[in-house]
Amino acid sequence: MGSESVKVVVRCRPLNDREKALGSKMALSMDLHRCQCFIEKPGAADEPPKQFTFDGTYFIDQTTEQMYNEIAYPLVEGVTEGYNGTIFAYGQTGSGKSFTMQGLSDPASQRGVIPRAFEHIFESIQCAENTKFLVRASYLEIYNEEIRDLLGNNTKQRLELKEHPERGVYVQYLSMHTVHSVGECERIILQGWKNRAVAYTLMNKDSSRSHSIFSIHLEICSTDEAGQDHLRAGKLNLVDLAGSERQSKTGATGERLREATKINLSLSALGNVISALVDGRSKYIPYRDSKLTRLLQDSLGGNTRTLMIACLSPADNNYEESLSTLRYANRAKSIQNRPRVNEDPKDALLREYQEEIKKLRALLSGQPGSSNLSTLASQLSEQCSDLSSRPQSSTTEADKEKIKEEYEEKLAKLQADYNAQQESKAKLQEDIAALRSSYESNLLRLFYYLLIMHHPYSSGLLHRLQQLEQEVVGGEQARNKELQQKHRQRKNLAHLRKVQLVQALSQNNEESENVLLNVYNCIQDEVYAKSQMLLKMQSKLKAAKLEIRDLQAEFEAERNDYLATIRRLEREGQLLHGLLERMVPLVRRDCNYSNLDRLKKEAVWDEENGIWRLPDVTVQKTTLPSGETYEEDRYKEMLDRSDSENIVNNYFKPKRASQLLGSDATKGHKTIHSPPLVNGATHLNVSGAIMNPPVSSDAMLPRPFRLESLGVHVSNGKVKRKKSKPHIYNEEI
Repeated sequence: MGSESVKVVVRCRPLNDREKALGSKMALSMDLHRCQCFIEKPGAADEPPKQFTFDGTYFIDQTTEQMYNEIAYPLVEGVTEGYNGTIFAYGQTGSGKSFTMQGLSDPASQRGVIPRAFEHIFESIQCAENTKFLVRASYLEIYNEEIRDLLGNNTKQRLELKEHPERGVYVQYLSMHTVHSVGECERIILQGWKNRAVAYTLMNKDSSRSHSIFSIHLEICSTDEAGQDHLRAGKLNLVDLAGSERQSKTGATGERLREATKINLSLSALGNVISALVDGRSKYIPYRDSKLTRLLQDSLGGNTRTLMIACLSPADNNYEESLSTLRYANRAKSIQNRPRVNEDPKDALLREYQEEIKKLRALLSGQPGSSNLSTLASQLSEQCSDLSSRPQSSTTEADKEKIKEEYEEKLAKLQADYNAQQESKAKLQEDIAALRSSYESNLLRLFYYLLIMHHPYSSGLLHRLQQLEQEVVGGEQARNKELQQKHRQRKNLAHLRKVQLVQALSQNNEESENVLLNVYNCIQDEVYAKSQMLLKMQSKLKAAKLEIRDLQAEFEAERNDYLATIRRLEREGQLLHGLLERMVPLVRRDCNYSNLDRLKKEAVWDEENGIWRLPDVTVQKTTLPSGETYEEDRYKEMLDRSDSENIVNNYFKPKRASQLLGSDATKGHKTIHSPPLVNGATHLNVSGAIMNPPVSSDAMLPRPFRLESLGVHVSNGKVKRKKSKPHIYNEEI
């Protein structure tokens, strides 16, 4: 299985109004013939511009149509043949990524890559002969590292990534929508675009806050001359990445800043994957560092043809961002993929459809193995003419004549319009082919009607057969010679451009060899040629030294940034650890979260979702031993009985004066209480004690059950106490 490198092109947009208002100057230039891009450092006139070579360069005056026909057309054409393909745009925010992928409806030359891919796919499908296609589409976004279905019922629902041995990485429960035309594709992508997260920043008023992936899944069934079916499957990923941002330029705060952080992290993970693939010595490729790299895993180093469009801003105040994008793209073109045709996919839905269609046709025609719709129509015609030896009704003949008259009338009208308006031959043939297809379908529908009239039980089979046949498309314009010729011309143009690109790239490498091998007429010519070559080599050497210096400075800056991040994370870790140390003693001892060491052992890292799976919070309930069950039950019974008492009215009830005096007489304390009033005067003894009149024992209130439960024994309502010193009371009143 052969390998091919990732194709990388760069596209530069014009200066926008904001950059013009800031007085920015052009820092980018391109050599379109040699596919080279040059960037000059502002304020460094003595330094030569940095030079990069790619698979294609498109400056401010090149259109999206030109870029698509030259570089993207072969990739999309390969998808219709059974290959996987991915096209993604990369660059800083506001550099024209969404414009490149989505484009403008007017002018037509600036329509984006996505709508052009729709037209291209269905043009190839319509021109295909003896081939049927099942086309399905899906649309998702990655917002804050959460995958959302932009075409689902709940666009905010978080979806999970799964991995299958044969399907690879896929999104579980992602909705798939069957499409039959360009219009249906445009309708669903417009629906998904409305659900996508966008917001205003200083760099872009409609800044994408998420990565989006629109996928077209093709299942292809072609029939060879022997009547054997061959299944293939192709997939096209159209990726619109969110732009890398600097907070100082975008002015992002709050939620916008959190979004920018997630965007930059995922793009950094993508850069790490590219660096690991290019390095060649890395045994581990960090695909799992982000959801974006997981979804693009097959597009980077796998079974996919990949095209990267690096979008650039030409302004000198965006020099650092543009240089970073160019270096990013320069590394990506060294990635080697291993694309292959996906033959005989085991999970092909089209295979099931084709088998069911064959069975239904065999049941309806009464002859197993019938696989051609025109054959079925002729068989239905013969059966309808021979059924029951009854002549066909005049209504059926009238319907046939009506269809024929409509066909002839429309055909004559088309020819008259062509003669009057001098329409193109291709347009006329296309309309005639469409009319012929409509005539044949109407005639076949009439045959179906006749069959149902004679065999009513077959109506359900016919309905299912028509439903399945409407799911698949292909070959509608197989007889349109002009459309097929146009399709071949576009393929030839793309192939010619590929040959020119190879020649341009090889020419750069052969210049130095030609100088040494050429035969010169005189010594002066040889000296001049070699002097020019020496100047070029010296310029390249100087540029290489400057590049090394810049890379070392950039590496040092990144190193310091990483060290600062590590220190910050260490401080945050120490803070969290200190908080845990203080909070753990406050957790109940019978809770499993009171033991951190055990929790660390029980925690499991979920590689699929990138999160820690912690054990559930549990509280262990302890029970008393069996020997204490009786006492516990007795206390519960006493408390239950006490619920029936009126504690407030009995225990906390204000006592009479005689009761208070009687209660105080039994106490040996000298504490002075407020005495009760007797006829308006208080009675005190010589030492200041209160004179308590005698109180009978039966006047005391009963003790509540709550106090009995305390285990204090009471005899005849009196409380035992230790003997204290006698008190002398005054007997006088």
